[in-house]
Amino acid sequence: MAEATTLHDAFIDELRDTYDAERQLTKALPKLAKAASSPDLRKAFESHLEETKVQIERLESVFQGLDEKVRGKHCDGIAGIIEEGSAILKEDFDDTTMDACLIAAGQRAEHYEIAAYGTLVAWARAMGHDDAAEKLQETLEEEKAADEKLSALAEGGINQGAADTAHPAAGSRNGASKTKNGKAGASRR
Repeated sequence: MAEATTLHDAFIDELRDTYDAERQLTKALPKLAKAASSPDLRKAFESHLEETKVQIERLESVFQGLDEKVRGKHCDGIAGIIEEGSAILKEDFDDTTMDACLIAAGQRAEHYEIAAYGTLVAWARAMGHDDAAEKLQETLEEEKAADEKLSALAEGGINQGAADTAHPAAGSRNGASKTKNGKAGASRR
């Protein structure tokens, strides 16, 4: 019979999953940044990429503090979210719609990470891993801030711009816009 596993084992497994998720995101974020037409959105993705690199180092520190080998376990969840984001990049949306979709893709990843880090913090605290909990909490706050930044960009005009392009008769501010391949989008003015 297999040996029973404990919350500590589940915690380490989740750490490894999250470590892999962060590493996968370091490859995906540059693609999102490159596809963004909004300079502010591009900057948000680039900034979060740099933050993600620090988060990886922080996770490595957590592993070391627990005397655990630093290694990842393939994160199927974030892989699926990244795959969905990659599918968006293949679409021929107008620029503003692409930006709105990139925000949605980014927020899917952020929400996944918020859930993972929230669990890790709770488990670390429950087991008395105070140093790990503190480091993981710092990353959790960064993930929440990244999500809020994306929401602010969406609500600050990107979503409305995409909506105006979709329904120009409802109050377009943009008129015709260009798609990623340079073609003019339909304008129904």
